[in-house]
Amino acid sequence: MALFEATLAADRSDSFHMSRLLILIDTIAGKNQLGAVEGITKLAKLDFLLRYPSNLERALSARGVNSRLANVKPFEMGSVESKMIRFRYGPWDFRYRRFLNLLVARGLVHILVSGRTVHIGVTPLGHSTAARLEEDESFHDLKMRSKLLKTHFAMSGTNLMKFVYRTFPELLTLKYGEVIGEL
Repeated sequence: MALFEATLAADRSDSFHMSRLLILIDTIAGKNQLGAVEGITKLAKLDFLLRYPSNLERALSARGVNSRLANVKPFEMGSVESKMIRFRYGPWDFRYRRFLNLLVARGLVHILVSGRTVHIGVTPLGHSTAARLEEDESFHDLKMRSKLLKTHFAMSGTNLMKFVYRTFPELLTLKYGEVIGEL
């Protein structure tokens, strides 16, 4: 019961989600302020693979990459860091805009809207904060897996969405708003 309560508390922790997203954005966008994640939808797809470690293994295999690189621990098999829901363009968490606004308010990320695309970059303070988080052993796997995502899933948001649906066709059987369990 204590593990369940700890998992539930982590899912409700804005700080935990913002830390994960900061590490992911910092890794994908790069160290310079010109780098950015292009679109919240793209961020959501990358975050889906980060939050569901055994699905990251499956996605790596689909890309022809050794899935063991994800280094999924036995206790992570069948586990989900925090659940997402089936939404119009795939896995989604309705808290993304709140998390991003909180990261902006803390001076950790910057956002530029160009047309209909939201570009999310990391500020110098955000980069140094991400570096400090990554020194903590508890964030080691998130950083390592974020690097895998940058290396093997560097594609447009649309192509990433198509890849997710092709690799996880069972997502299409879920109703909008339905919680995504382990696939």
